Amino acid sequence: MHEQTIRAGVTVTFLRLDERPRDAPRTLPTDAQIVQVTRPSVAFYRYLYNTIGSSYVWWLRRAAPDSEITSLLAHPAVSVHVLYRYGEPQGFYELDCRAAPDVNLSYFGLMPQAIGSGLGKPFLRAAIDAGFAMSRRGLTLNTCTADHPRALPHYLAAGFKPIRAVRELWDVPTRLGLHVPQHLRV
Repeated sequence: MHEQTIRAGVTVTFLRLDERPRDAPRTLPTDAQIVQVTRPSVAFYRYLYNTIGSSYVWWLRRAAPDSEITSLLAHPAVSVHVLYRYGEPQGFYELDCRAAPDVNLSYFGLMPQAIGSGLGKPFLRAAIDAGFAMSRRGLTLNTCTADHPRALPHYLAAGFKPIRAVRELWDVPTRLGLHVPQHLRV
C-alpha cells in the first residue's frame, strides 16, 4: 500500500560563508539568552522543529523515526542551541560539524510568536559566530522556496553567498498533517 503524499516543487539554494563577519555583532536584548542543549530529548527537539517548521513544510525530520533523531542528537558533532526570552523558547539553530572543517547550519528558525520581534538578525549572527568558533574553513546552509520569504534575503544580508540552486520535488506524507501551500504544489 502506497503512502498518501502531496507533491511539492521547491527550489533549494545552497549558500556558503567563508569569513566571519567583520562588523560588530547585533546584540540580543538583555532578557534573551541562547542555551546549548547538551542532551536534548527527542520530544523537546520535535517540539522545536515541528513548531517552527510547521508553516514552512519542514517534513524530513518530522517523518524520521525516533531512533534516527536519537542517534543524530547523540552525535558529538551535532549541537542544538535554543533562544529563550521570557522563559520560553523563541527559536533554535542546529550546527553540524560532521563535514569538518566546514560547519553546516542545518536548521535555523524562530517560533511563530518571535517572528517580527527583531530577534532574527542578532540570533543569526550568534549562530554564525558559534559556527565559526567550531569551523576552520566556513559555514554552509541551505534554504528553499518553502521557507519564510525573508529567509534567503536574511542569509544574503548576513554575508552568505549562493553556491547553486536546485529544483527538487518532495513527496510530503499527508499523515504528517502539514499544510503545503498551493504555490508549491505540483
